[in-house]
Amino acid sequence: MNTVKLSNGVEMPQIGYGVYQVDPAGCERCVSDALKVGYRMIDTAQAYHNEEGVGAAIAKSGISREEIFVVSKVWISHYGYEKAKASIDESLRKLGTRYIDLMLLHQPFCDRYGAYRALEDAYKEGKLRAIGVSNFYPDHLIDLAANVEIPPMVNQVETHVFNQQNESRKFMDELGCRIMSWGPLAEGRNNFFTNPVLESIGKKYGKSVAQVALRWLLQRGVIIIPKSVHIERMQQNLDIFDFTLSASDMAAIAGLDTGHSLFFDHHAPEVVKMFMGWR
Repeated sequence: MNTVKLSNGVEMPQIGYGVYQVDPAGCERCVSDALKVGYRMIDTAQAYHNEEGVGAAIAKSGISREEIFVVSKVWISHYGYEKAKASIDESLRKLGTRYIDLMLLHQPFCDRYGAYRALEDAYKEGKLRAIGVSNFYPDHLIDLAANVEIPPMVNQVETHVFNQQNESRKFMDELGCRIMSWGPLAEGRNNFFTNPVLESIGKKYGKSVAQVALRWLLQRGVIIIPKSVHIERMQQNLDIFDFTLSASDMAAIAGLDTGHSLFFDHHAPEVVKMFMGWR
């Protein structure tokens, strides 16, 4: 399994299993299947309401806790120092673990500075092995990094062939912050699974559109967390280490970039209003 080294020296798997939109009732089964086929990183969040299922699957897996990299995220309703601090302890309880390998702030809204200070203190206490953010655009990231003691080690943002985050990544690289993709398969939007460029390249290697797109991200050093509730697809998404895309393939896929989100713009007033309604 490929790993990437974070700024504090922690080794993080480059591919993991994401449980966004995995029903809490079925989460334990899905995570158990993911661990069974070889995933060793699980990405969850307080807002997904399935941390308990993740923790139960890990506990029953028979796999050493040290071999599994657990990622979770603090939701904006828990921002502010005291609330974030309490929510970290609650996530630890739900996950049934003494530590979380990577804890992120889920969104760049509300009192993110107080919440991040809670991450820093939990990190110093050994409750978190690494800390970072999610959905932070360059202005959010630069501002936060300039006003905290421990700069974010990871930024999880929408990243896929149609939104490649090239400009944002320049600033992450300057700050020593690793890019982590959510939605690496674009949730099938923009006719993702029938894209002719990806289909043509896939035929050359005997691989699916999804495998080509994931391999492209992998070769660019992006951390990825593809999600499926079907064990066969979980296996396929992991089966991307037996081929390498050529320079011409990489360039052809780079040409698919639209430079904008397929979901929502975190700077748009209506989007900010939407998140304020989810506090």
